[in-house]
Amino acid sequence: MNITPNPSTNTKKSLFKTVVTNLTFWVLIAIISGVLLGHFSPQNGVKMEFLGKKFIQLISVFIGPIIFLTIVLGISGMGNLKKVGRIGVKALAYFEVVSTVALAIGVTVAYLFKPGKIDKSGLTFGDASQYTQGAAEHFSWLQFFLSNFTLQVLLAAIVCGIALNFYKKREQTILVLERVSKVVFFGLKYVMYLAPIGAFGGMAYTIGKFGLATLIPLGKLMLCVYLTMALFVFLILGSILRYYKISIFSILKYIKEELLLVLGTSSSEAALPSIMVKLERMGCSKSVVGLVIPTGYSFNLDGTSIYLSMSVLFIAQLYDVHLSFFEILTVIGILMITSKGAAGVTGSGFIVLASTLTALHKIPVEGLAFLLGVDKFMSEARAITNLIGNTVATIIISKTERDFTELNLEPVSE
Repeated sequence: MNITPNPSTNTKKSLFKTVVTNLTFWVLIAIISGVLLGHFSPQNGVKMEFLGKKFIQLISVFIGPIIFLTIVLGISGMGNLKKVGRIGVKALAYFEVVSTVALAIGVTVAYLFKPGKIDKSGLTFGDASQYTQGAAEHFSWLQFFLSNFTLQVLLAAIVCGIALNFYKKREQTILVLERVSKVVFFGLKYVMYLAPIGAFGGMAYTIGKFGLATLIPLGKLMLCVYLTMALFVFLILGSILRYYKISIFSILKYIKEELLLVLGTSSSEAALPSIMVKLERMGCSKSVVGLVIPTGYSFNLDGTSIYLSMSVLFIAQLYDVHLSFFEILTVIGILMITSKGAAGVTGSGFIVLASTLTALHKIPVEGLAFLLGVDKFMSEARAITNLIGNTVATIIISKTERDFTELNLEPVSE
């Protein structure tokens, strides 16, 4: 007796296999599990911190080589230094304009909704003066560059890429670098299978350490930060993409795995290697991706810009410090400079804030203590917005270079 297989059964099995073998599924499960552990067993949740840290440290090992190799190959592969300069100028101009818009939106929302004007009864501010004031007093641009690994690698890669164009054995050197690049990305492929573990550790620690009840006094600030970043992503970046007939929703769908990874680890750097691969598959040229993405991680921090601008006004509101229009413009001007390269330095957000507050000589630097406990919860929004911003920037620069083939994207309907 012959039994004909049920097509629907085969389809269900195929769907089940697709789901359970998808890294996104396991990252999402890990995030939910981390939240549950942190909530119901805070002590054990806090102990999971090392998993998230170790995963980020492991990913960070690949950041330097990938940035160096992609930029060098991108510049040397062009063979036309005029094109390198043109893309660089376009990218920097785009970064400055968009990040300034992000700063302005952050200041505007904080000024209008006043998240710092909350009931301060029963609240006590921790003493962060030793940490933050020390960071501000010892801040120097030379030290900032020397401690910023990303900026150092960027500069070295640009110099090497340009120099390689004048090297006699240029073609042989490029072949060697391409082979090394393949080995690095091959190793990264297997490291990424550990992403669910890193996401689980990061979420379990966050919930276990701070809990939900302790966030009530800062709920208004968090709400404003998340809403502002959503406004920036869907209104500003969405409008820019729409001009080029691309839907922001199709972009978000395409990079959903990277967004979930960033959500779990609170680090946009964790998704840097894979987002570069995806953008090339999407249709962006290798040279543009190799220049724009690594540079954007230092100069196009839209989410960080929003967070920093809102934090300055938030602290001013906490201490009932009135800022004039000129002083608010000064805040934007200072942050336009100090926020660049911030992602490459551990604790850089507080260093940038401390240096900005010190430059103003008006807002107590000790107010940063109020942000210490909730910074972790807003870092996800920062990192995700930074990732989306750099993704959009790469697409736009590729479009302006007429070096983009739309693959896996749904054009905006007229």
